[in-house]
Amino acid sequence: MGSIRKELAEQNVVPRKKWGQHFLEDRNVLKKVLKCAEIAEEDVVLEVGPGLGVMTQALAQEAGKVIAVEIDARLVEILRSKLAGFPNVEIIRSDILRFNLRQYLGSEKRPVKVVANLPYQISTPLLFRFIDSRDLYSRLILMLQREVAERMIASPGKKTYGPLSVLVQSVADISICFIVKPSAFFPPPDVESAVIDLSWKERPMIFTEEEEGFRSVVKGCLGYRRKTLANALKHSGLSLPETLDERLEEIGIDPRRRPETLSVQEFVALASMLRH
Repeated sequence: MGSIRKELAEQNVVPRKKWGQHFLEDRNVLKKVLKCAEIAEEDVVLEVGPGLGVMTQALAQEAGKVIAVEIDARLVEILRSKLAGFPNVEIIRSDILRFNLRQYLGSEKRPVKVVANLPYQISTPLLFRFIDSRDLYSRLILMLQREVAERMIASPGKKTYGPLSVLVQSVADISICFIVKPSAFFPPPDVESAVIDLSWKERPMIFTEEEEGFRSVVKGCLGYRRKTLANALKHSGLSLPETLDERLEEIGIDPRRRPETLSVQEFVALASMLRH
């Protein structure tokens, strides 16, 4: 895929740092992403940040429909020209963080599969957008920075275990498919990337209407991860029962434990206790 640099030069396109533009050059990585995604001909696929359309074209050859959202007007023009021969591809110029995904995808007859190389600076907020509207999606195959991927799968007690770990694991099953070296991109990023496979739990640990309160509890506790749980809760600004220590012990959680040692299930139990 060495032609990427040549094409950028021919089109007079300079990668923009503010949009986290790193173009995938390694064709083997592309093949591995497509293998992880298991695209079927009836699939509708959402791609974020298609760049020069290399992955878009590969997806279009497998899927029934590809919706590619790109913020860069220069690239949108190139994409529409390059992919004119694919009637199943729709190129949309928009900021994915502001794009009304529900309004646009809500009419699809089946959940959409997301396959994307996410710009690093928006990977976490965009992930939460996907979680918040998860009924629209069947599965997410995402390339993002390795550090974020490792935080998502981290277990209690690990340095990388935090709000992202708990909130994602409460609603989704996630695995790291493979690691991608910086040399696979032009220009190469400063860190390694990882491709993750994320699908929704058949029975999420929390109900949708409880999510806002659950997130407040998780963030409130893990904002003071080195304090005891009881002290962290007292600093969190959450509404607490007068007999906090006793109530914690009733649900089997020692108030002297550190928040970073609580499992996802224990955070669920804690949020339920504080809610009632």
